Amino acid sequence: MVDEPSAVRAPAPSSSLLLVLGGGLAASAAVLFFATSSWLVALAFVLGVAVLLGAGLLLDRLGAPPAHDEPASPDWTVTVAAIEHSGEAIAITDRANRLVCANSLFLERFGAAAAPPALPFGREGVEALARLARDAWRDGAGSLDSLAAPDGETDWQISARRAGRGDDHLVWRLRPLVRTVTTGLGALDLAGPFGKMLSRAGIETAITTADGVIRAVSAGFAERAAGDQRATLTGQDFVSYLRIDERDRIFFAREGRGGTPQTLVDVPLIDPEMQNQPVGPDEATSLMLLIDSGVGIGSGFDGAAQAGLAQLDALLGQLPLGLAMTDRDGRFLFGNDAFLRAVGREGRGLPAFPTDLVVREDKAALSDAVRRHGRGPATSGDVAVRLVASPEEPVSLGLAGVRGLGEAAVLLSLADSSQENQLRRQVAQATKMQAVGQLAGGVAHDFNNVLTAIIGTCDLMLLRHMPGDSDYDDIQQIRANSSRAAALTRQLLAFSRQQTLRPEIIQLPDVVSEVSPLIKRLLGDKITFYVQHDRNLGAVRADPQQLEQVIMNLAVNARDAIQSRGDGRGRISLFTRSLHATEVVQLGSEVLPAADYTVLIVQDNGGGIPPHVLPKLFEPFFTTKEQGKGTGLGLSTAYGIVKQSGGFIFADNITDKNGQPMGARFTVYLPVHRGEVPKKRELKAPLVSSEWSTGGKVLLVEDEDMVRAVAERALVRAGYEVKACAGGEEGLAAIADAGAAFDIVVSDVMMPGMDGPTMVRAIRASCPKIPVLFMSGYAEEQLRRDIDIPDMHFIAKPFSVAAIGDKVAAVLRQSRAEQAEADAMRT
Repeated sequence: MVDEPSAVRAPAPSSSLLLVLGGGLAASAAVLFFATSSWLVALAFVLGVAVLLGAGLLLDRLGAPPAHDEPASPDWTVTVAAIEHSGEAIAITDRANRLVCANSLFLERFGAAAAPPALPFGREGVEALARLARDAWRDGAGSLDSLAAPDGETDWQISARRAGRGDDHLVWRLRPLVRTVTTGLGALDLAGPFGKMLSRAGIETAITTADGVIRAVSAGFAERAAGDQRATLTGQDFVSYLRIDERDRIFFAREGRGGTPQTLVDVPLIDPEMQNQPVGPDEATSLMLLIDSGVGIGSGFDGAAQAGLAQLDALLGQLPLGLAMTDRDGRFLFGNDAFLRAVGREGRGLPAFPTDLVVREDKAALSDAVRRHGRGPATSGDVAVRLVASPEEPVSLGLAGVRGLGEAAVLLSLADSSQENQLRRQVAQATKMQAVGQLAGGVAHDFNNVLTAIIGTCDLMLLRHMPGDSDYDDIQQIRANSSRAAALTRQLLAFSRQQTLRPEIIQLPDVVSEVSPLIKRLLGDKITFYVQHDRNLGAVRADPQQLEQVIMNLAVNARDAIQSRGDGRGRISLFTRSLHATEVVQLGSEVLPAADYTVLIVQDNGGGIPPHVLPKLFEPFFTTKEQGKGTGLGLSTAYGIVKQSGGFIFADNITDKNGQPMGARFTVYLPVHRGEVPKKRELKAPLVSSEWSTGGKVLLVEDEDMVRAVAERALVRAGYEVKACAGGEEGLAAIADAGAAFDIVVSDVMMPGMDGPTMVRAIRASCPKIPVLFMSGYAEEQLRRDIDIPDMHFIAKPFSVAAIGDKVAAVLRQSRAEQAEADAMRT
């Protein structure tokens, strides 16, 4: 404690001063008497002055303190007790920069004769303290983050704040910052990168004195001990932040038994070169290491030798479970191939943070989960997130807080379900396509009935009108539009795999060469058409005309994709390849069976197919073109023809090195035909109805009134006697009434009640030789496989008036010829 100077009281007036004043007063009275010649005036003047002087002396006596009272000195003992702090040197100065109070640490380090800013910090240090004092007097407070002491051992953090009733004092706080512990040990800055590196590895550090008082701690120690990584904890007892359980295990007091057990290592900070020299109490410091249990390769495994982190990474990379590691800040450190596949980043690597893998709505939840598992005790859990690669399918991402695996703090796990998801999507797509195909086939069948009636009615009307009539052109227009509608229904039947195919054993390059000139004309001059064939291609069994339709549809689709961007210039390439069964196995496809295939590839550089379009590409009536520029049946028709031929068709994008789509690619796999190539049967010239002159009696069975009326009128005009029935039951009744009088049965296949095949089987029981002609909008091949009736003929709907007459005539002539041949053989 330092006292202020004592105050001095003003002295009383002396007797000499009174004599001088009396003499002056007498002289003034004499001058006044001689001037006025009146002693009364002079006496009044003397009395007045005497009264004034007496009043002044009386007032002075009353206001002055007693001569023996000394000024009371302020009591600073309470202040000294308040500012006594082991971790800070505190001093109080007045406006004259005089030391009025200081704690023991300040007096110990600087002495009672030194007062801020005049402290032993050298010239530059004193100038810095003087500037700090000026700032504090002007602004109320000021501080210096670091000021080096002349001894080079300690840096000081100094602050000054104005205080007191009249703000006439400065409170100085000087906090020592340990820069080095002992001579020759170098800097141990636990608050810097050194302490953070140890914290990431699960080792918390603190520097203490010999008495166990904390001098410095790492940010990780401060966070786990006090909940705030910015806390210094200087001057606190080290052991107050630890607890020991009944098994002598050490825990952080703040975490309790729910935390991770710690291993305490006391490292004395003594330079080996000075270990035999006496050490003062302030120099006897220790580095305290608190190590989480399980930290280090080999711990917890009974001392088994470990190969290290490199071998651990290699092991994790081979696991089928997706694993990744992050540091405590949430940055990715490692991710195996399974994890990259699971998150859709195969070939591109991991982003900076796990939150970059999920949709925007799930970023906050994942960030909080990683931060929670990366700090404190080792815990585990999971969080449901939606990945950017597949936002419609939530996944469960496992998280576990770990220690000792390098800088890893959080382990992320995610099962690689990409193949299962792909197979699930393929099965769902195949199921959907099958359902759509059945619907399309049913719609096409009903349409064919309607179109049969329209086309047949137009044919009958045209027989009564000649070119030039007012109605002739209108009828022709109706028939042309009906023919276009019939073409659409054929495409629907092709998609639903219910059209009539005439498969042959062919070579794929032959089909390509037939259709190439037409493709070149359709593409124009701006698009280059390139064809390349592989050697030793296997023959395939397919309908050549329908296969040409597939190639045409794919080429036109590629042309439209090129013309929709830029100047319309581009390239379409067509390749044929041979693919053996062993190569199919290597592809690992869940859809493509292992067999030998001849492959047709059509690719373009039109910019590729958007990912959301790929699943819907082969659906009927789905198109990305503008309204009126496409029916959406081109690719669906190609899909149906390929599937009906026993093949497979896939669509994908061609990407560049950066994964950006460059163009689309369609790949058609047709199974190689094994066995001898059958000889082509010579086709007889079709017989027209005019060449059949004997007529005949026809049993016509059709449930659709319009179709039945048109077919009846067409056959009557061709010279036949027709018995028309509306169902299978009526047909059987007609046969029972007429016996074997009918020459041919013309029947629909699908009818309510008794269908056509059931009726024919019943008729054949009594009339086994009667020929049968089925009418249907379904495929002939499918009908022959399902019905299995011998001597059966087929005509596809919609048909014209002339077509049904010619077909009936051809069937009757063939039947009569076969009957005559059989009779000749018997005779």
